[in-house]
Amino acid sequence: MSLDAVLAGLDTDPGEHGPGRWLGQLVTSGLGRLPLPGHGRTLSRWRALASVAAFDLGLVKLYEGHTDALAILAELGADAPPKGSTWGVWAAEPPQARLQLTERPDGGVTLSGRKMWCSGAASVSHALVTAWDEAGRQCLVAVALEQPGVRVTHEGWNAVGMASTASVDVLFDNAPGTRVGAPGGYVKRPGFWQGGAGIAACWYGAAMAVGEALRGHCLRREEPHARAHLGAVDTALVCARAALREAAVWIDAHPRDDAELVARRARAGVEAAVEEVLHHAGRALGAGPYCRDARMARRLADLPVFVRQSHAERDLDAQAGQVVVQGEGLWTL
Repeated sequence: MSLDAVLAGLDTDPGEHGPGRWLGQLVTSGLGRLPLPGHGRTLSRWRALASVAAFDLGLVKLYEGHTDALAILAELGADAPPKGSTWGVWAAEPPQARLQLTERPDGGVTLSGRKMWCSGAASVSHALVTAWDEAGRQCLVAVALEQPGVRVTHEGWNAVGMASTASVDVLFDNAPGTRVGAPGGYVKRPGFWQGGAGIAACWYGAAMAVGEALRGHCLRREEPHARAHLGAVDTALVCARAALREAAVWIDAHPRDDAELVARRARAGVEAAVEEVLHHAGRALGAGPYCRDARMARRLADLPVFVRQSHAERDLDAQAGQVVVQGEGLWTL
């Protein structure tokens, strides 16, 4: 069954654990794996993420994490994940919440400490987490969550937007895990920035759904001002789509190269489009979608929170740092 067909069959009310339940349904339907980035079908991967995002941002947050985890495991040569398992990738590193890794005599490791920003912690069965060994090196560890030594809290997530992802704090107390790849390998691999660009496909899918609501409104009513807003939304979306398509082509043509600048450009372009879409759709549609349409209200609350995975001016500064050393002719048509 196709992804679109399965999405169409899902109930539209997430309830308390909707995204986690939906993720399980996608995995059970054989849709838990996507084409790996940089293997010739990056755009197909991103189209799937955009489709899930258009359905629900809480779901795509978990789905992107799950499919990213499988891509990481494959890239770093790890063992295949257990059948039917669902995964998160928890790699935030605030200084007040870092996991400590301790080596075990049997070659495994244990994890201790607090991990923040753990999306879907109450729903997924496994996670890839970053931790620090005794030599001060960042390591990636695969850990089963349904075991002694792992406690999912209700702390650290007070958001109204993206509330359904429950990106709470998780406490580890000598929890057994398995090292994945070499120390530092998580951020040094080509897939790190390839996956970072894929986040923008999620933003794009949600913005596309908002644009479709405005297009439908203009189809039903001839309102010149609403149509002007639709023109602006169309411009923003086609520019963002072009940026994503160009990035996907580059990644597939250069699968082992550093994709940081390509990813940063795609993310910045899509973020700008999201801001344009939200601005124009809100002015054209008024209060109705925010107040009387449950799915649209959830999307309009979720998207501004989700897009804050961008670090705004800090990301643009980093992008500019790469641009200034590229030389002339960088923008030749």
